[in-house]
Amino acid sequence: MNRRQFIEMGASSVALASASGFLLGCAGQALEKPTTAAVVPSADAPRVSYFSRFGVDEGMIRDALGVALSRGADHADLFFQHRVLNALQLEDGEVNRAYTRVELGVGVRVVRGDQTGYAYTEELTRESIKRAAQTAAAVADGPARPVPTALAVGAALPQRYAIDVPWDGVKPEQKLPILDGVNAAIFKMDGRIKKVNVSFMDEAGVILIADSQGRLVEDFQPMTSLYVSCVAEQGGRKETNGYNVAGRRGIDFYSPETIGRVVREAVSRTTVLFDAVPAPAGEMPVVLAAGSSGILLHEAIGHGMEADFNRKGTSIYADKIGKPIAQPFVNIVDDAAQPFARGAINVDDEGNPAGTTTLVDRGVLATYMHDSISAKHYGLKPTGNGRRQSYQHPPMPRMRATYMLPGPHEHDEIVASVKRGIYCQSFSNGQVNIGAGDFTFFVKNGFLIEDGKLGRPIKDVNIIGNGPRVLERIDMVGKDLVIDEGGWTCGKDVQSVPVSQGIPTVRVSSITVGGQGGSPAAKAKAKG
Repeated sequence: MNRRQFIEMGASSVALASASGFLLGCAGQALEKPTTAAVVPSADAPRVSYFSRFGVDEGMIRDALGVALSRGADHADLFFQHRVLNALQLEDGEVNRAYTRVELGVGVRVVRGDQTGYAYTEELTRESIKRAAQTAAAVADGPARPVPTALAVGAALPQRYAIDVPWDGVKPEQKLPILDGVNAAIFKMDGRIKKVNVSFMDEAGVILIADSQGRLVEDFQPMTSLYVSCVAEQGGRKETNGYNVAGRRGIDFYSPETIGRVVREAVSRTTVLFDAVPAPAGEMPVVLAAGSSGILLHEAIGHGMEADFNRKGTSIYADKIGKPIAQPFVNIVDDAAQPFARGAINVDDEGNPAGTTTLVDRGVLATYMHDSISAKHYGLKPTGNGRRQSYQHPPMPRMRATYMLPGPHEHDEIVASVKRGIYCQSFSNGQVNIGAGDFTFFVKNGFLIEDGKLGRPIKDVNIIGNGPRVLERIDMVGKDLVIDEGGWTCGKDVQSVPVSQGIPTVRVSSITVGGQGGSPAAKAKAKG
Protein backbone atom coordinates (compact mmCIF):
# COMPACT_ATOMS: atom_id res chain seq x y z
CA MET A 1 0.00 0.00 0.00
CA ASN A 2 1.37 3.43 -0.86
CA ARG A 3 1.01 6.48 1.36
CA ARG A 4 -1.64 8.19 -0.79
CA GLN A 5 -3.92 5.16 -0.59
CA PHE A 6 -3.39 5.01 3.16
CA ILE A 7 -4.19 8.70 3.67
CA GLU A 8 -7.35 8.38 1.59
CA MET A 9 -8.42 5.37 3.61
CA GLY A 10 -7.66 7.24 6.86
CA ALA A 11 -9.52 10.39 5.83
CA SER A 12 -12.67 8.39 5.16
CA SER A 13 -12.61 6.95 8.68
CA VAL A 14 -12.36 10.23 10.63
CA ALA A 15 -15.54 10.49 12.67
CA LEU A 16 -17.58 13.57 13.56
CA ALA A 17 -18.02 13.95 17.30
CA SER A 18 -21.42 15.62 17.40
CA ALA A 19 -21.36 16.19 21.14
CA SER A 20 -18.44 18.58 20.91
CA GLY A 21 -18.54 19.87 17.36
CA PHE A 22 -15.05 18.81 16.29
CA LEU A 23 -13.48 16.20 14.09
CA LEU A 24 -11.77 13.32 15.82
CA GLY A 25 -11.27 9.67 15.06
CA CYS A 26 -8.78 6.94 14.36
CA ALA A 27 -7.45 7.31 10.87
CA GLY A 28 -6.43 4.11 9.14
CA GLN A 29 -7.65 0.63 9.81
CA ALA A 30 -8.58 -0.34 13.33
CA LEU A 31 -5.89 -1.78 15.56
CA GLU A 32 -7.13 -5.15 16.68
CA LYS A 33 -6.93 -6.23 20.28
CA PRO A 34 -4.00 -8.61 20.85
CA THR A 35 -4.56 -12.08 22.20
CA THR A 36 -3.32 -12.72 25.72
CA ALA A 37 -2.95 -16.47 25.29
CA ALA A 38 0.64 -17.72 25.47
CA VAL A 39 0.45 -19.76 22.30
CA VAL A 40 3.30 -20.58 19.95
CA PRO A 41 2.05 -19.97 16.39
CA SER A 42 1.80 -23.08 14.25
CA ALA A 43 4.27 -23.57 11.43
CA ASP A 44 1.64 -22.92 8.76
CA ALA A 45 0.15 -19.81 10.43
CA PRO A 46 0.53 -16.48 8.59
CA ARG A 47 3.83 -15.00 9.71
CA VAL A 48 2.76 -11.41 9.03
CA SER A 49 -0.57 -10.74 10.70
CA TYR A 50 -1.43 -7.12 11.51
CA PHE A 51 0.61 -5.45 8.76
CA SER A 52 -0.78 -7.75 6.07
CA ARG A 53 -3.67 -5.28 5.75
CA PHE A 54 -1.14 -2.80 4.36
CA GLY A 55 0.15 -5.30 1.81
CA VAL A 56 3.15 -6.46 3.83
CA ASP A 57 4.03 -10.14 3.47
CA GLU A 58 6.96 -12.44 4.10
CA GLY A 59 8.14 -12.25 0.48
CA MET A 60 8.33 -8.45 0.65
CA ILE A 61 10.31 -8.62 3.89
CA ARG A 62 12.75 -11.24 2.59
CA ASP A 63 13.32 -9.21 -0.59
CA ALA A 64 14.14 -6.12 1.48
CA LEU A 65 16.46 -8.06 3.77
CA GLY A 66 18.21 -9.43 0.70
CA VAL A 67 18.95 -5.91 -0.52
CA ALA A 68 20.01 -4.81 2.97
CA LEU A 69 22.49 -7.72 3.16
CA SER A 70 23.74 -7.33 -0.42
CA ARG A 71 26.91 -5.47 0.57
CA GLY A 72 28.13 -7.63 3.43
CA ALA A 73 26.31 -6.28 6.48
CA ASP A 74 26.75 -8.01 9.82
CA HIS A 75 23.09 -7.46 10.63
CA ALA A 76 19.97 -5.97 9.05
CA ASP A 77 16.45 -5.38 10.34
CA LEU A 78 13.15 -3.83 9.34
CA PHE A 79 11.00 -1.92 11.83
CA PHE A 80 7.36 -1.46 10.75
CA GLN A 81 5.13 0.86 12.77
CA HIS A 82 1.52 2.00 12.71
CA ARG A 83 0.53 4.48 15.40
CA VAL A 84 -2.65 6.52 15.85
CA LEU A 85 -2.69 9.28 18.46
CA ASN A 86 -5.76 11.28 19.50
CA ALA A 87 -5.52 14.41 21.66
CA LEU A 88 -8.08 16.66 23.35
CA GLN A 89 -7.50 19.87 25.26
CA LEU A 90 -10.01 21.68 27.46
CA GLU A 91 -9.54 25.27 28.58
CA ASP A 92 -12.02 27.71 30.14
CA GLY A 93 -14.58 24.92 30.23
CA GLU A 94 -14.49 24.29 26.47
CA VAL A 95 -12.62 21.89 24.22
CA ASN A 96 -10.38 24.29 22.28
CA ARG A 97 -8.12 21.77 20.54
CA ALA A 98 -8.55 18.29 19.11
CA TYR A 99 -6.45 16.40 16.61
CA THR A 100 -5.45 12.99 15.34
CA ARG A 101 -1.93 12.07 14.24
CA VAL A 102 -1.21 8.95 12.22
CA GLU A 103 2.19 7.37 11.60
CA LEU A 104 2.75 4.49 9.20
CA GLY A 105 6.09 3.42 7.80
CA VAL A 106 9.13 1.20 7.99
CA GLY A 107 12.76 1.85 8.88
CA VAL A 108 15.59 -0.28 7.49
CA ARG A 109 18.79 -0.60 9.51
CA VAL A 110 22.06 -2.11 8.29
CA VAL A 111 24.91 -2.66 10.77
CA ARG A 112 28.55 -3.19 9.82
CA GLY A 113 30.82 -3.31 12.88
CA ASP A 114 30.01 -0.21 14.94
CA GLN A 115 28.62 1.63 11.90
CA THR A 116 24.91 1.94 11.15
CA GLY A 117 23.19 2.74 7.86
CA TYR A 118 19.57 3.80 8.19
CA ALA A 119 16.75 4.78 5.87
CA TYR A 120 12.96 4.80 6.11
CA THR A 121 9.91 5.10 3.92
CA GLU A 122 6.27 5.96 4.48
CA GLU A 123 5.19 3.87 1.49
CA LEU A 124 4.77 0.19 2.31
CA THR A 125 5.40 -1.03 -1.22
CA ARG A 126 7.95 -3.60 -2.28
CA GLU A 127 9.97 -1.16 -4.39
CA SER A 128 9.96 1.65 -1.85
CA ILE A 129 11.16 -0.62 0.96
CA LYS A 130 13.87 -2.08 -1.30
CA ARG A 131 15.08 1.45 -2.12
CA ALA A 132 15.32 2.23 1.58
CA ALA A 133 17.24 -1.01 2.11
CA GLN A 134 19.63 -0.11 -0.70
CA THR A 135 20.31 3.28 0.89
CA ALA A 136 20.95 1.76 4.31
CA ALA A 137 23.19 -0.95 2.83
CA ALA A 138 25.67 1.67 1.59
CA VAL A 139 27.31 1.61 5.04
CA ALA A 140 28.81 -1.81 4.17
CA ASP A 141 31.20 -2.82 1.40
CA GLY A 142 31.70 -6.53 0.96
CA PRO A 143 30.21 -9.75 -0.38
CA ALA A 144 26.50 -10.34 0.08
CA ARG A 145 25.27 -12.22 3.12
CA PRO A 146 22.57 -14.90 2.84
CA VAL A 147 18.94 -14.07 3.52
CA PRO A 148 17.09 -16.18 6.12
CA THR A 149 15.32 -19.06 4.39
CA ALA A 150 12.25 -18.42 6.53
CA LEU A 151 11.05 -15.99 9.15
CA ALA A 152 10.26 -17.53 12.51
CA VAL A 153 7.62 -16.24 14.92
CA GLY A 154 8.53 -17.24 18.45
CA ALA A 155 6.40 -17.75 21.54
CA ALA A 156 3.86 -15.09 22.49
CA LEU A 157 5.35 -12.03 24.18
CA PRO A 158 4.61 -11.13 27.79
CA GLN A 159 1.36 -9.18 28.07
CA ARG A 160 2.43 -6.33 30.35
CA TYR A 161 -0.20 -3.92 29.04
CA ALA A 162 -3.06 -5.93 27.57
CA ILE A 163 -6.20 -3.76 27.75
CA ASP A 164 -9.85 -4.75 27.41
CA VAL A 165 -10.85 -2.06 24.91
CA PRO A 166 -8.27 -0.78 22.38
CA TRP A 167 -8.21 2.99 22.08
CA ASP A 168 -9.42 2.95 18.48
CA GLY A 169 -12.64 1.44 19.82
CA VAL A 170 -13.24 4.34 22.24
CA LYS A 171 -15.42 7.17 20.92
CA PRO A 172 -14.81 10.87 21.66
CA GLU A 173 -18.05 11.10 23.61
CA GLN A 174 -16.61 8.52 26.03
CA LYS A 175 -13.54 10.69 26.65
CA LEU A 176 -15.17 14.10 27.02
CA PRO A 177 -16.78 13.36 30.43
CA ILE A 178 -13.30 12.72 31.81
CA LEU A 179 -12.13 16.23 30.88
CA ASP A 180 -15.40 17.87 31.97
CA GLY A 181 -15.38 15.98 35.26
CA VAL A 182 -11.82 16.99 36.13
CA ASN A 183 -12.51 20.61 35.25
CA ALA A 184 -15.66 20.82 37.38
CA ALA A 185 -14.13 18.99 40.35
CA ILE A 186 -11.12 21.31 40.52
CA PHE A 187 -13.22 24.47 40.55
CA LYS A 188 -15.49 22.94 43.18
CA MET A 189 -12.58 21.90 45.40
CA ASP A 190 -11.06 25.35 45.96
CA GLY A 191 -12.53 28.79 45.27
CA ARG A 192 -9.06 30.21 44.68
CA ILE A 193 -8.74 28.29 41.41
CA LYS A 194 -9.29 30.72 38.54
CA LYS A 195 -8.20 28.76 35.49
CA VAL A 196 -7.92 25.07 34.57
CA ASN A 197 -6.32 23.41 31.57
CA VAL A 198 -6.92 19.69 30.95
CA SER A 199 -5.05 17.72 28.26
CA PHE A 200 -5.96 14.16 27.32
CA MET A 201 -4.09 11.82 24.98
CA ASP A 202 -4.62 8.25 23.85
CA GLU A 203 -2.55 6.19 21.45
CA ALA A 204 -2.85 2.82 19.77
CA GLY A 205 0.29 1.44 18.19
CA VAL A 206 1.67 -1.71 16.62
CA ILE A 207 5.26 -2.57 15.75
CA LEU A 208 6.66 -5.41 13.65
CA ILE A 209 10.37 -6.26 13.64
CA ALA A 210 11.98 -8.59 11.09
CA ASP A 211 15.73 -9.20 11.02
CA SER A 212 18.54 -11.09 9.33
CA GLN A 213 18.48 -13.72 12.10
CA GLY A 214 15.08 -14.75 10.78
CA ARG A 215 13.15 -13.33 13.72
CA LEU A 216 9.67 -11.86 13.31
CA VAL A 217 8.27 -10.02 16.34
CA GLU A 218 5.02 -8.06 16.67
CA ASP A 219 3.76 -6.01 19.62
CA PHE A 220 0.62 -3.97 20.31
CA GLN A 221 1.41 -0.87 22.39
CA PRO A 222 -1.31 1.33 23.95
CA MET A 223 -0.63 4.60 25.75
CA THR A 224 -2.63 7.33 27.46
CA SER A 225 -2.05 10.41 29.60
CA LEU A 226 -4.03 13.05 31.46
CA TYR A 227 -2.42 16.36 32.41
CA VAL A 228 -3.99 19.10 34.52
CA SER A 229 -2.65 22.56 35.25
CA CYS A 230 -4.22 25.16 37.54
CA VAL A 231 -3.91 28.87 38.14
CA ALA A 232 -4.92 29.98 41.62
CA GLU A 233 -5.21 33.52 42.97
CA GLN A 234 -5.04 34.78 46.56
CA GLY A 235 -4.69 38.38 47.64
CA GLY A 236 -3.73 39.49 44.15
CA ARG A 237 -0.98 36.86 43.90
CA LYS A 238 -1.14 34.04 41.37
CA GLU A 239 0.42 30.57 41.52
CA THR A 240 0.53 27.84 38.86
CA ASN A 241 1.13 24.12 39.18
CA GLY A 242 -0.36 20.82 38.08
CA TYR A 243 -0.32 17.06 38.11
CA ASN A 244 -0.46 14.29 35.54
CA VAL A 245 -0.86 10.54 35.16
CA ALA A 246 0.09 8.27 32.29
CA GLY A 247 0.56 4.63 31.39
CA ARG A 248 0.03 1.88 28.87
CA ARG A 249 -3.60 1.72 29.92
CA GLY A 250 -7.12 1.66 28.55
CA ILE A 251 -10.03 3.95 29.32
CA ASP A 252 -10.82 2.00 32.50
CA PHE A 253 -7.65 3.57 33.96
CA TYR A 254 -9.66 6.75 34.50
CA SER A 255 -11.59 5.47 37.47
CA PRO A 256 -13.13 7.77 40.10
CA GLU A 257 -10.12 7.00 42.31
CA THR A 258 -7.62 8.08 39.63
CA ILE A 259 -9.59 11.20 38.73
CA GLY A 260 -9.92 12.11 42.41
CA ARG A 261 -6.18 11.76 42.94
CA VAL A 262 -5.38 13.94 39.93
CA VAL A 263 -7.76 16.64 41.15
CA ARG A 264 -6.47 16.60 44.74
CA GLU A 265 -2.81 16.66 43.76
CA ALA A 266 -3.25 19.40 41.16
CA VAL A 267 -5.09 21.67 43.58
CA SER A 268 -2.96 21.00 46.66
CA ARG A 269 0.36 21.37 44.81
CA THR A 270 -0.84 24.73 43.49
CA THR A 271 -2.43 26.26 46.57
CA VAL A 272 0.37 25.21 48.96
CA LEU A 273 2.62 27.63 47.09
CA PHE A 274 0.82 30.57 48.71
CA ASP A 275 2.40 29.53 52.03
CA ALA A 276 5.86 28.89 50.59
CA VAL A 277 8.93 30.64 51.97
CA PRO A 278 12.43 31.02 50.48
CA ALA A 279 14.75 28.10 51.05
CA PRO A 280 18.11 28.53 52.75
CA ALA A 281 21.14 28.50 50.48
CA GLY A 282 24.35 26.51 50.76
CA GLU A 283 25.49 22.93 51.32
CA MET A 284 23.04 20.90 53.37
CA PRO A 285 21.33 17.49 53.63
CA VAL A 286 18.56 16.97 51.11
CA VAL A 287 15.77 14.40 51.39
CA LEU A 288 14.26 13.25 48.10
CA ALA A 289 10.61 12.26 48.44
CA ALA A 290 9.51 8.86 47.15
CA GLY A 291 8.23 8.90 43.56
CA SER A 292 8.91 11.72 41.14
CA SER A 293 12.27 12.55 42.75
CA GLY A 294 13.42 9.65 40.58
CA ILE A 295 13.97 12.29 37.88
CA LEU A 296 17.29 13.03 39.57
CA LEU A 297 18.21 9.34 39.41
CA HIS A 298 17.16 9.14 35.75
CA GLU A 299 18.93 12.25 34.55
CA ALA A 300 22.04 12.63 36.67
CA ILE A 301 22.88 8.92 37.00
CA GLY A 302 20.82 6.79 34.59
CA HIS A 303 22.04 8.30 31.32
CA GLY A 304 25.63 7.71 32.39
CA MET A 305 24.83 3.99 32.59
CA GLU A 306 23.64 3.74 28.98
CA ALA A 307 26.24 1.65 27.18
CA ASP A 308 26.83 3.88 24.16
CA PHE A 309 28.18 6.69 26.35
CA ASN A 310 30.51 4.20 28.02
CA ARG A 311 31.57 2.52 24.77
CA LYS A 312 32.62 5.95 23.52
CA GLY A 313 34.34 6.79 26.83
CA THR A 314 32.21 9.88 27.49
CA SER A 315 30.52 8.63 30.68
CA ILE A 316 32.10 8.91 34.10
CA TYR A 317 31.10 5.26 34.60
CA ALA A 318 33.18 4.01 31.64
CA ASP A 319 35.72 2.25 33.89
CA LYS A 320 33.50 1.50 36.89
CA ILE A 321 32.04 -1.97 36.12
CA GLY A 322 32.55 -4.20 39.18
CA LYS A 323 33.54 -1.27 41.37
CA PRO A 324 31.59 0.20 44.32
CA ILE A 325 29.88 3.47 43.44
CA ALA A 326 27.38 3.71 46.32
CA GLN A 327 26.57 2.36 49.79
CA PRO A 328 25.83 -1.40 50.00
CA PHE A 329 22.10 -0.73 50.56
CA VAL A 330 21.79 1.10 47.21
CA ASN A 331 20.35 -1.03 44.39
CA ILE A 332 19.23 0.41 41.04
CA VAL A 333 17.41 -1.33 38.20
CA ASP A 334 16.09 -0.45 34.78
CA ASP A 335 12.89 -2.39 34.30
CA ALA A 336 10.69 -3.12 31.30
CA ALA A 337 8.36 -5.39 33.25
CA GLN A 338 6.36 -2.95 35.41
CA PRO A 339 2.75 -3.80 34.43
CA PHE A 340 1.01 -0.96 32.56
CA ALA A 341 3.84 1.51 33.28
CA ARG A 342 4.53 4.23 30.73
CA GLY A 343 8.06 2.85 30.35
CA ALA A 344 7.01 -0.80 30.10
CA ILE A 345 7.74 -2.76 26.92
CA ASN A 346 7.19 -6.42 26.03
CA VAL A 347 10.09 -6.40 23.59
CA ASP A 348 12.63 -3.76 22.68
CA ASP A 349 12.77 -2.05 19.28
CA GLU A 350 15.38 -4.49 18.01
CA GLY A 351 13.22 -7.52 18.81
CA ASN A 352 15.20 -8.50 21.90
CA PRO A 353 13.51 -9.75 25.10
CA ALA A 354 12.94 -6.92 27.56
CA GLY A 355 13.12 -7.68 31.27
CA THR A 356 14.80 -6.22 34.34
CA THR A 357 18.40 -5.01 34.16
CA THR A 358 20.27 -4.65 37.47
CA LEU A 359 22.55 -1.65 37.12
CA VAL A 360 23.77 -1.23 40.69
CA ASP A 361 23.88 -4.31 42.90
CA ARG A 362 24.56 -3.67 46.60
CA GLY A 363 26.43 -0.51 45.73
CA VAL A 364 28.50 -2.04 42.90
CA LEU A 365 28.06 -1.11 39.23
CA ALA A 366 26.91 -4.41 37.71
CA THR A 367 26.30 -3.61 34.05
CA TYR A 368 25.19 -0.98 31.55
CA MET A 369 21.99 -0.74 29.52
CA HIS A 370 22.76 -2.35 26.14
CA ASP A 371 21.37 -2.45 22.65
CA SER A 372 22.69 -5.06 20.20
CA ILE A 373 25.64 -2.95 19.00
CA SER A 374 26.98 -2.14 22.47
CA ALA A 375 26.34 -5.69 23.70
CA LYS A 376 28.46 -7.08 20.86
CA HIS A 377 31.20 -4.58 21.68
CA TYR A 378 31.30 -5.75 25.30
CA GLY A 379 30.78 -9.44 24.47
CA LEU A 380 27.43 -9.58 26.27
CA LYS A 381 23.80 -10.30 25.49
CA PRO A 382 21.56 -7.28 24.81
CA THR A 383 19.61 -6.16 27.88
CA GLY A 384 16.49 -5.22 25.92
CA ASN A 385 17.27 -1.49 26.06
CA GLY A 386 17.41 -0.84 22.30
CA ARG A 387 14.73 1.81 21.79
CA ARG A 388 13.76 4.38 19.17
CA GLN A 389 11.28 7.22 18.84
CA SER A 390 9.68 5.83 15.70
CA TYR A 391 10.36 4.03 12.42
CA GLN A 392 12.16 7.19 11.30
CA HIS A 393 14.96 6.61 13.83
CA PRO A 394 17.55 3.89 14.53
CA PRO A 395 17.56 2.31 18.00
CA MET A 396 20.08 3.13 20.71
CA PRO A 397 20.50 2.22 24.42
CA ARG A 398 17.69 3.92 26.34
CA MET A 399 16.07 3.67 29.74
CA ARG A 400 12.63 2.15 30.32
CA ALA A 401 11.58 2.39 33.99
CA THR A 402 14.61 3.28 36.11
CA TYR A 403 14.30 3.19 39.87
CA MET A 404 16.08 2.49 43.16
CA LEU A 405 14.94 -0.54 45.14
CA PRO A 406 13.73 -0.16 48.74
CA GLY A 407 16.35 0.17 51.47
CA PRO A 408 16.49 -0.47 55.22
CA HIS A 409 15.24 2.88 56.58
CA GLU A 410 11.82 4.24 57.56
CA HIS A 411 10.53 7.48 56.03
CA ASP A 412 10.12 9.20 59.40
CA GLU A 413 13.56 8.00 60.48
CA ILE A 414 15.11 9.68 57.42
CA VAL A 415 13.36 13.01 58.02
CA ALA A 416 14.15 12.91 61.73
CA SER A 417 17.87 12.49 60.98
CA VAL A 418 18.08 15.98 59.40
CA LYS A 419 18.68 18.95 61.69
CA ARG A 420 18.46 21.56 58.93
CA GLY A 421 17.83 20.85 55.27
CA ILE A 422 15.14 20.59 52.60
CA TYR A 423 12.64 17.95 51.48
CA CYS A 424 12.13 17.84 47.69
CA GLN A 425 8.68 16.68 46.61
CA SER A 426 8.48 17.51 42.89
CA PHE A 427 10.75 18.86 40.17
CA SER A 428 9.68 20.95 37.21
CA ASN A 429 12.82 21.05 35.07
CA GLY A 430 16.59 20.89 35.06
CA GLN A 431 19.82 20.68 33.13
CA VAL A 432 22.35 17.83 33.07
CA ASN A 433 25.80 17.26 31.57
CA ILE A 434 25.48 13.54 30.84
CA GLY A 435 29.20 12.82 30.51
CA ALA A 436 30.31 14.26 33.85
CA GLY A 437 26.91 14.02 35.53
CA ASP A 438 26.82 17.66 36.65
CA PHE A 439 23.25 18.84 37.15
CA THR A 440 20.98 21.70 38.17
CA PHE A 441 17.38 20.84 39.10
CA PHE A 442 14.51 23.18 39.85
CA VAL A 443 12.35 22.08 42.79
CA LYS A 444 8.73 23.13 42.30
CA ASN A 445 7.34 21.74 45.57
CA GLY A 446 9.22 21.02 48.78
CA PHE A 447 9.46 21.69 52.49
CA LEU A 448 11.98 22.92 55.00
CA ILE A 449 13.30 20.35 57.44
CA GLU A 450 13.98 21.84 60.86
CA ASP A 451 15.00 19.82 63.89
CA GLY A 452 13.94 16.58 62.23
CA LYS A 453 10.44 17.70 61.21
CA LEU A 454 8.85 18.92 57.99
CA GLY A 455 8.24 22.65 58.23
CA ARG A 456 7.04 25.41 55.93
CA PRO A 457 6.61 24.71 52.21
CA ILE A 458 9.26 26.05 49.83
CA LYS A 459 9.23 26.65 46.08
CA ASP A 460 11.43 27.75 43.19
CA VAL A 461 14.54 26.18 44.66
CA ASN A 462 17.60 24.97 42.76
CA ILE A 463 19.70 22.01 43.79
CA ILE A 464 23.10 21.82 42.15
CA GLY A 465 25.54 18.92 42.15
CA ASN A 466 27.13 15.97 40.43
CA GLY A 467 25.18 12.74 39.87
CA PRO A 468 27.95 10.22 40.67
CA ARG A 469 28.92 12.18 43.80
CA VAL A 470 25.29 12.39 44.91
CA LEU A 471 25.03 8.61 44.47
CA GLU A 472 28.07 8.21 46.74
CA ARG A 473 26.50 10.56 49.31
CA ILE A 474 23.21 8.68 49.62
CA ASP A 475 23.42 7.52 53.22
CA MET A 476 19.80 6.50 53.91
CA VAL A 477 17.28 4.71 51.65
CA GLY A 478 13.67 4.21 52.64
CA LYS A 479 11.44 1.15 52.41
CA ASP A 480 8.73 3.13 50.59
CA LEU A 481 9.54 2.78 46.87
CA VAL A 482 7.06 4.61 44.61
CA ILE A 483 7.09 4.23 40.82
CA ASP A 484 5.89 7.63 39.65
CA GLU A 485 2.83 7.55 37.38
CA GLY A 486 3.59 10.77 35.49
CA GLY A 487 3.94 11.18 31.74
CA TRP A 488 7.72 11.30 31.62
CA THR A 489 9.42 11.54 28.23
CA CYS A 490 13.17 11.12 27.85
CA GLY A 491 15.13 12.98 25.18
CA LYS A 492 18.47 11.82 23.78
CA ASP A 493 20.13 12.61 20.45
CA VAL A 494 16.92 14.32 19.21
CA GLN A 495 14.86 11.20 19.93
CA SER A 496 12.11 11.07 22.58
CA VAL A 497 10.73 7.91 24.19
CA PRO A 498 8.24 7.32 27.02
CA VAL A 499 9.82 6.30 30.33
CA SER A 500 8.96 5.72 33.97
CA GLN A 501 11.01 6.36 37.07
CA GLY A 502 10.84 6.00 40.80
CA ILE A 503 12.71 6.11 44.08
CA PRO A 504 12.07 5.49 47.78
CA THR A 505 12.59 8.31 50.26
CA VAL A 506 16.33 8.97 50.11
CA ARG A 507 18.69 11.13 52.13
CA VAL A 508 21.69 12.72 50.44
CA SER A 509 24.18 13.89 53.06
CA SER A 510 25.07 17.08 51.18
CA ILE A 511 23.85 18.92 48.06
CA THR A 512 24.23 22.59 47.15
CA VAL A 513 20.90 24.39 47.50
CA GLY A 514 20.59 27.54 45.42
CA GLY A 515 17.72 29.24 47.20
CA GLN A 516 15.03 31.44 45.66
CA GLY A 517 15.33 32.48 42.01
CA GLY A 518 18.35 30.37 41.21
CA SER A 519 20.51 30.28 38.12
CA PRO A 520 19.32 30.72 34.55
CA ALA A 521 20.59 27.23 33.75
CA ALA A 522 17.92 25.73 35.98
CA LYS A 523 15.22 27.17 33.80
CA ALA A 524 16.15 25.04 30.80
CA LYS A 525 13.53 22.42 30.05
CA ALA A 526 14.39 18.93 31.26
CA LYS A 527 15.27 16.46 28.48
CA GLY A 528 14.01 13.43 30.29
